[in-house]
Amino acid sequence: MTMSYYTLGSSGLRVTRLALGTMTFGTEWGWGADKETARVLVDAYVEAGGNFFDTADAYTGGTSETWLGEFIAERGLRGKAVIST
Repeated sequence: MTMSYYTLGSSGLRVTRLALGTMTFGTEWGWGADKETARVLVDAYVEAGGNFFDTADAYTGGTSETWLGEFIAERGLRGKAVIST
């Protein structure tokens, strides 16, 4: 899969047209991805060229944001990832 990029508004940020939503990262709601599965999803998305992530503190009580932050840090992507929350 080849990712397409576009400029986000007038910000100058180049983001992939396909964002990775992380609402299902965590099992606090009785369903969703465990941590290792979530990591695999992030890895596959990044390997495909993705850089635009959607998360929120309301997703699984904050687990989504916490894990995404860890995954981004582990991969050294903080300067390259665009995170909407």
